[in-house]
Amino acid sequence: MKQSQFTITGMDCPTEEQIIRNRLKNIAGIESLDFNLMQRELSVSHSLDDDRDILSALETLGLGAQRKSETPADSAESGHQSITLAAKIAMGLAGVAAIGAEGVAYATGQDNSWPVIGLALLSLALGGRQTLFKGFIALKTFTLNINFLMSIAIIGAVFIGKWPEAAMVTWLFGLAEMIEAFSLDRARNAIRGLMEMTPETASVQDASGVWQDVPAQSVKIGQTVRVRPGERIPLDGVVVSGQSSVNQAPITGESLPVEKQNGDSVFAGSINERGSFEFRVSAEASNTTLARIIRSVQEAQAQRAPTQRFIDNFARYYTPIVVVFAFLLAVVPPLFFGAEFSPWLYKALVMLVIACPCALVISTPVTVVSGLAAAAKAGVLVKGGVHLENGRRLKAVALDKTGTLTLGKPTVTDILALPRVDETFVWEKDALLQLAASLDAPSEHPVASAIVAAWTNGEANRPILPVEDFESITGRGVKGRIGGKLYFIGNHRLTEENGVCGPHVESELQRLENEAKTVVVLTSETEALAVLGVADTLRETSIEAIRELHALGVQSVMLTGDNSTTARAIAQKVGIDDARGDLLPDDKLRAMDELLQKHGAVGMVGDGINDAPALAKATVGFAMGAAGTDTAIETADVALMQDDLRMLPLFIRLSRQTGQILAQNIAFSIGVKAVFFALALAGHATLWMAVFADLGASLLVVFNGLRLLRFHNPAAPQGVSHP
Repeated sequence: MKQSQFTITGMDCPTEEQIIRNRLKNIAGIESLDFNLMQRELSVSHSLDDDRDILSALETLGLGAQRKSETPADSAESGHQSITLAAKIAMGLAGVAAIGAEGVAYATGQDNSWPVIGLALLSLALGGRQTLFKGFIALKTFTLNINFLMSIAIIGAVFIGKWPEAAMVTWLFGLAEMIEAFSLDRARNAIRGLMEMTPETASVQDASGVWQDVPAQSVKIGQTVRVRPGERIPLDGVVVSGQSSVNQAPITGESLPVEKQNGDSVFAGSINERGSFEFRVSAEASNTTLARIIRSVQEAQAQRAPTQRFIDNFARYYTPIVVVFAFLLAVVPPLFFGAEFSPWLYKALVMLVIACPCALVISTPVTVVSGLAAAAKAGVLVKGGVHLENGRRLKAVALDKTGTLTLGKPTVTDILALPRVDETFVWEKDALLQLAASLDAPSEHPVASAIVAAWTNGEANRPILPVEDFESITGRGVKGRIGGKLYFIGNHRLTEENGVCGPHVESELQRLENEAKTVVVLTSETEALAVLGVADTLRETSIEAIRELHALGVQSVMLTGDNSTTARAIAQKVGIDDARGDLLPDDKLRAMDELLQKHGAVGMVGDGINDAPALAKATVGFAMGAAGTDTAIETADVALMQDDLRMLPLFIRLSRQTGQILAQNIAFSIGVKAVFFALALAGHATLWMAVFADLGASLLVVFNGLRLLRFHNPAAPQGVSHP
């Protein structure tokens, strides 16, 4: 299956989308069409030899279609602006002519005088060509959209001699369409602003050691880049020389600068506050963290949120029904009841204008995209409108412990040598720690890393012993042979399964677990050798985040593989409602099933990898601290770019506000329709009033949706950045 992508510069409204669907549906070989209205892009899946037939069909619609690969870069970056200065001047003159026609008709009492007709024709010629052309295209493609309905209304008004109204309707419609295009560009600007954060050039050191300014797109992984004070960082990398403070708000949303020194990661688009430093490039321009964020947001725009899918289906049936009703309204009274034809035709024309659900249809994508952009600016990457909408439904959130509620950088606090069966040999603590560190060295678990760090302590003279037959035991620990002998290091469960967990081990385990420490036991095949206590530090923001969740009416649950005693102790400190420990990945999945059955909608916060089953099962899966992490950005429903759990209640508040605006827009759009239906039937609505109401409603719901770009979290603590 092939993919062809096109830029459609004249695609501003879902009405154009339907025209394109109707035009392409009869071309054999086309499998599916995916529209990104906000970016004016169309993706076509097909089995054709090439896309020439597709492009030819699109060109007949007069919507400015071209292959995306052939779209000028400056056009893409500017949002494909299609409103020229000449179009603006023409629309202004059309308005003057339309108002002049109304004024002359009012002064003379004649709608059909030559001055009125002349001014009306001038207005139609200047401001109505695009509408009538699109109406003709809609007629050719059998599409019932606003352009078709407006064209019928204009022609009908001329037919019954309502020249001033025909002119005024045309101008109001054209003006509203122009304003709507401008307002939609505001939503596009939010994403365009992200694109403009990365500088076009980078100062790179060549093979001879000379620094040269080169295009950022040409810089390869491994090259060294220099950043001066006040400059934006052009690429992702790792600091190799110098130090500075960096503003990472474009990536993580955090407002306070972050200190950077040797070994620290830096991200493209962030701002160097002070000091100079050099970094080694870790990702090319097309694959930086910022680039992946932009791609994710753009892909999310193209997805239909649940409300949008409902509205699209509603409009598919609503518009034809109203058109049939308008036709019957024009024909039935004159034919069957002897009524005068002209007044009932006029009512039908008003009904046609009211029929198009433009406000209803356009409000949803604008609102959702504005919400996605606001979240991205706050450091919350949402992978689609469906997740943004689902956020408001969450009744509970399950959280992993290590790396989520805690910093994920535990340290060894206790090394307790246990009494041996063979008292002829007593292990030294250093020897036990070396043995434990050697076993854990191949493991990537945070507790294992802490044990290795405790032994090596940054010193080269503290070697790791070679391990043979190493094996990771899921949810329990590891095992391996050192010096020909088999050793184990793992949790309480592993010790019990190996049959070496005596009363002396249990007592030490209980004591350390009561101190909220994670405990592992080093054992041989026959006896327990040592108990090691590891403590992780709570994030400063965890307590505040849980308190905010509870204030929102969202319950909290801890799901951790750590022991139950430690889990309860940590939960008590943080204020979590329910703590469940000793959980294997399958246990977490069963716990998620239970929570979903109980609450209906449940979120899961984890690292995006180890908690994959539970994250996938959750209503919304959240990846914690995803900045720079490919897997998290690409797989999570929602990626919290900084290590701050307060972004979780922020997301829920944003989701709830998005839901409120969607509900407001739907209620307002339907309410306006209902009022004008009644006015039209009563004979109190004119054509220009109907246009003003319909297009005015469209603009109001668009502007209402754009309010999300100024989203502010009222409960946010100081130091957290918001758009």
